[in-house]
Amino acid sequence: MDRFFRDSTVFTSTQKNIKATGMVIFKFSADDRGMVSKIVIYYADDLALTEPVLNALKKSTRKWIIPNHEKIHDFILPINIGFNIPTTGNAAVQAESYNFYLHKKPFTSPDQIPMDETTLLPTIFLKYDL
Repeated sequence: MDRFFRDSTVFTSTQKNIKATGMVIFKFSADDRGMVSKIVIYYADDLALTEPVLNALKKSTRKWIIPNHEKIHDFILPINIGFNIPTTGNAAVQAESYNFYLHKKPFTSPDQIPMDETTLLPTIFLKYDL
């Protein structure tokens, strides 16, 4: 699962320019064929972090098959996103990263999210190059 998300998540210049880092937590459902549906952003340090992971999650259709032929199963997927520290220009990167931290707008679900049988997946750690 780590490898899939590392290979499938493409960070855009938007995330790279603002030095976006933080945590996102998704809740999604999968049917008995492993098709992803009902993706909910449960928490995000900033909405700028969600787009690349959502696109990768949509590519993962048919990979979420649960044994015993359950019809629907819910998953909670926490993802921690950071960047690889460059070898030069660290002061500028630190300033931009701190600026993102100061101005980030956390997103939380405004209401409770009903969950059927839910599996909390292990945290995925993603890093991108600036």
